[in-house]
Amino acid sequence: MSSALAEYRPAEHENPAQWVRRVFRTFRRTRPYYGGLLAMLAGVPIMYFPYAKLSLNGMTVTMATTAGAGSLIIGILLVVLGLTAWFQPAVRVFAGVATMLLTLISIPVSNLAGFGLALLPGLIGGALMVAWAPNPVQPGAEAGPVAAAAAQATVPPSSAGSATAVQPATAEAAPAAEAATAPLPAVPGQGGSPLLEKGPAAEGTVPQQPGEPEEAR
Repeated sequence: MSSALAEYRPAEHENPAQWVRRVFRTFRRTRPYYGGLLAMLAGVPIMYFPYAKLSLNGMTVTMATTAGAGSLIIGILLVVLGLTAWFQPAVRVFAGVATMLLTLISIPVSNLAGFGLALLPGLIGGALMVAWAPNPVQPGAEAGPVAAAAAQATVPPSSAGSATAVQPATAEAAPAAEAATAPLPAVPGQGGSPLLEKGPAAEGTVPQQPGEPEEAR
């Protein structure tokens, strides 16, 4: 398992050294850390050599040239771009492209990019900043394992879950049953029960047709 996928140690069981390590690990995971570090390391030799003075057997050798100001500016910009990638990861693409361009410009301007010491770190650091992308955050991962365990502890058992699932269905079925058993509304102009009238009360009698004379009894 890589360090990027390792789980956090609970905060209540860590000493100060573990706390510093956890904070640094979180800082490193959430930004192009190595790209910004290489960009800042590339700016150091570019700034140093044009203003450095070496002493050989009592003889002072200086490598300052007319491009000393340009070298200082390029070195400072590389350091600033590295810090920008650390504290503003949203502009990492711009910082990475600018780092690679400034490294290439320093070849003719600043003693072949600090005698070649800043060439590879600058190009690799810029490429790392451009290629970096944040890890996908899973739901509840930022809360840590303690909060996840607390959330699991509050989940009711399966029986309670089934009961709560049946209760809404019963509540929905009750109005439908009441509507089915409710009496029909009364028709205007007619009295009595709104229910349909039944047939003749006595069995075996034939209802009298309209227009027929009434039989004698």
